[in-house]
Amino acid sequence: MSMYPGRVTGLFVLIAAGISAGCATQPPRNPHDLCQVFSEKRAWYKAARKSQQRWQTPIALQMAIIYQESRFKATARPPRKRFLGFIPTTRKSSAFGYAQATDSTWRWYQQQTGRRGADRDDFGDAVDFVGWYASMSRQKLGLSWNDARHHYLAYHEGHTGYLRRSYRRKPRLQRIADEVARRTKQYHHQLRHCRKRLERPWWWPG
Repeated sequence: MSMYPGRVTGLFVLIAAGISAGCATQPPRNPHDLCQVFSEKRAWYKAARKSQQRWQTPIALQMAIIYQESRFKATARPPRKRFLGFIPTTRKSSAFGYAQATDSTWRWYQQQTGRRGADRDDFGDAVDFVGWYASMSRQKLGLSWNDARHHYLAYHEGHTGYLRRSYRRKPRLQRIADEVARRTKQYHHQLRHCRKRLERPWWWPG
């Protein structure tokens, strides 16, 4: 018998909590199927639905942007620049988390929404940020909810950059925006087939 049963028990609790937290932040096993994503991570569906209710941004658009930005990795960051081709130096930007929001844009979101405790590596906060930003794009730029391509261009370039049409000089970015539009459409069709099931309480049979 241990001389310190309380300490040992506490240690096991901390280890278990750490393992649980690590599992909770793991990317979904099949990010290409939105029904499987939400079946695996039911809390994500609730968070995305709440964001849609608050900002009217379609769930499929929110999730397609997050997929493109981070592949659903909680602590994603831009790669570091390389000195002499192999020595890592500073990162390209301060972008971080699921939505790859920069420090300044995240502070703007916190100030505008009053959510000062929001964290970029928390999925619920990140998806709300994406919903908020797309809603701002709709108001400021007049973008339709059906225009996922231009919503992503505005997300990537910022509203000022979008108005300057900076994306026109970036063919790779335009190809990525086309992919986001394709994925948004794919996610939308997938969600139509499983949304009723996702709306059921966890204890519902079948």
